[in-house]
Amino acid sequence: MRAIIQRVTEASVHISGNVHASIGHGLLILLGVEEGDTRADAEWLSAKIYQMRIFEDAQGLMNISLADTGGEMLVISQFTLFASTKKGNRPSFIRSARPEMAIHLYAYFIDRLNSLSGKQTATGEFGAEMQVHLVNNGPVTIIIDSKNKE
Repeated sequence: MRAIIQRVTEASVHISGNVHASIGHGLLILLGVEEGDTRADAEWLSAKIYQMRIFEDAQGLMNISLADTGGEMLVISQFTLFASTKKGNRPSFIRSARPEMAIHLYAYFIDRLNSLSGKQTATGEFGAEMQVHLVNNGPVTIIIDSKNKE
């Protein structure tokens, strides 16, 4: 699994011109599921993101986690995170998990975040055409991959 996390002051996802979900201060998480990913990947990645200290403390240092701030989360499925651009100019998405597998791991990842935070995680709609709006705070954007553990 691969995630791009962005620290935001606000974010929303629109589907068919309507606001589907929105959050205030917290994290926008773009999530890609790779062929061969398992629940263990979702467990590691959700815990890593929730405990990552990327919010500023009183001294202005990134030393506080989402767990500490009580911030919100918005998770958007994004199979394009596993695009291969090695050959030609048209990306290949062969590494992305098939939708029938990916949707279950996407849902499990969200369930894990719900359990860790004790509140409902906002989401997009798996497989839908979405427009994502955000105000990146910092800006802070981090890429995390469950296979590389980085």
